[in-house]
Amino acid sequence: MTYITCGSRLELGCGMDHVLETSSPYETAAECNETGATVTLHIAGRAGTPIRLTKFLAYHYGTEDSGKSNAVGTSLDQAVARGFTALLAEQEENVAQFWASADVELEGDPATQQVIRWNNFQLMQASARVHGHGIGARGLTGRSYEGHYFWDTEIYVLPFLTYTAPDAARAVLKFRYDMLPQARARAVELGHRGATFPWRTINGNEASAYYAAGTAQYHINADIAYALNKYVEISGDNEFLSRYGAEILVETARFWLDLGFFSNRRKGKFCINGVTGPDEYNAVVDNNYFTNLMAQENLRLAAKVVGALDPDARARLVSRTGLEPDEVVAWTEAADRMYLPYDARLDVHPQDDSFLDKELWDFESTPEENYPLLLHYHPLNLYRAQIIKQADTLLAMFLMNGHFSADEKKRNFDYYDPITTHDSSLSVCIQSIIASEIGYSAKAIDYFNFAAAMDLSDIGGNVKHGAHVASIGGTWMALIYGFAGLRDGGGKISFRPRLPRDWDRLRFPLMIRGRRIRVSIDHEETVYRLEVGDAIEIMHEGERLRLRPHAPEARRPTTRSQPVAKPGPGAVDPAIPDDTA
Repeated sequence: MTYITCGSRLELGCGMDHVLETSSPYETAAECNETGATVTLHIAGRAGTPIRLTKFLAYHYGTEDSGKSNAVGTSLDQAVARGFTALLAEQEENVAQFWASADVELEGDPATQQVIRWNNFQLMQASARVHGHGIGARGLTGRSYEGHYFWDTEIYVLPFLTYTAPDAARAVLKFRYDMLPQARARAVELGHRGATFPWRTINGNEASAYYAAGTAQYHINADIAYALNKYVEISGDNEFLSRYGAEILVETARFWLDLGFFSNRRKGKFCINGVTGPDEYNAVVDNNYFTNLMAQENLRLAAKVVGALDPDARARLVSRTGLEPDEVVAWTEAADRMYLPYDARLDVHPQDDSFLDKELWDFESTPEENYPLLLHYHPLNLYRAQIIKQADTLLAMFLMNGHFSADEKKRNFDYYDPITTHDSSLSVCIQSIIASEIGYSAKAIDYFNFAAAMDLSDIGGNVKHGAHVASIGGTWMALIYGFAGLRDGGGKISFRPRLPRDWDRLRFPLMIRGRRIRVSIDHEETVYRLEVGDAIEIMHEGERLRLRPHAPEARRPTTRSQPVAKPGPGAVDPAIPDDTA
């Protein structure tokens, strides 16, 4: 049978075949119409004679064409010829390969170990057959968000795939590249140059209904560029960069240059107005810090990649995009003059131009049952208040880690953490990572436990609509970037482990440019083993290590103080910000 959706014109071909094994006499009848198909088996059963029926099912899906039925028939023929035993063995091998490259082992807390493995299984289910398609916000577990695809994949799921299943990561990014024609058309529709990727989509076309929390989240362009660069740095897949990635970077850089402007009121700084950052409780604002910082990185990446292409690759890029030399110069200038707000009085980075001017939300008078707030208060009430749905500026500090000192991260965490509601499932995993980095160990483990059990404990009360795939990816990030202290800016791999005191050991593998290393952390030492591939260089607590096959490197932990989180803006008058940048 073949079905086509009315709106997006996506096609599904499905079929079933049967193998009947019995020495009893039988007859087969089959019929098919527009709504279904039936196969009827009439068996003259005999006492003591076994009857075994094996059903084989095949599905093919994608954009509309005329070949799905034939493809289904071919797959069924191949499956029947191979038999169930062979198919089962192949599945067992595939799943074993997944666990060999992705299993996170935790000793000392069996319940959390179970949660971690359940979470990672959901990531496998959502991504194992992702080639040619996106990863929906609820994976394969529920119909919430109608299977649509958001920025969640690039920022929260792709790190896991890049380090454990780089082929799947490549496929996800290739799917974004395949959206470029629609993204270019959307940019024209909105009056922009370059490409404007959809905030919410299933086939490349924008599917958001509310622009303030949808289209206005232009940061998705920079999120895709960031994830693309991270994948190339960690996998070493420069062929993907020159063949597909450079074109994405050119079109997104063009977009940012067109969207922003050099403001005389900001002393010639490059400003970006009328956008929504990750925090959807502050919508359509000017100079959202996250957006500006990520756009700056996007512009610099585009200029760097274009300049590094070999002549043939650059010629192909110019042919596909019409790239002019002066565009690269303009991107660099915009990046160098990007406006990044800073408030000298509070010594923090304002989330946007108006955020610190707003009245603090009255948390003490807000009943617990009124969370998440967006279900109980009109958006206008939220937009007027100094309140945050999810990590925004702190997310920028994690993604662009090398731009900030430990003191800056701590000051901003102390300010923003108390006014963040975590009404989004994407928030607590990021808070856990930053808390771990700055030494707030109790907060780090509390936030991690919150993120890890999001679905199995049904913390949000909505797991009936499906598992939160991005939060699950964020849980892996909290383990690896948080407690293991992984940092990978510029493709340089470094670790500063911070194992929670109630855990005995944390062990996990990472794939890095064709090598697989396994990291084992306990309270006495951290051991790095190179299991697959040639020697590779990493950093541990600032010390350079060269890992070689069959030669594990062990290092003892460094003692650190564990500061107590300070009260946030409730104890501070967030007065008039200093607009110097």
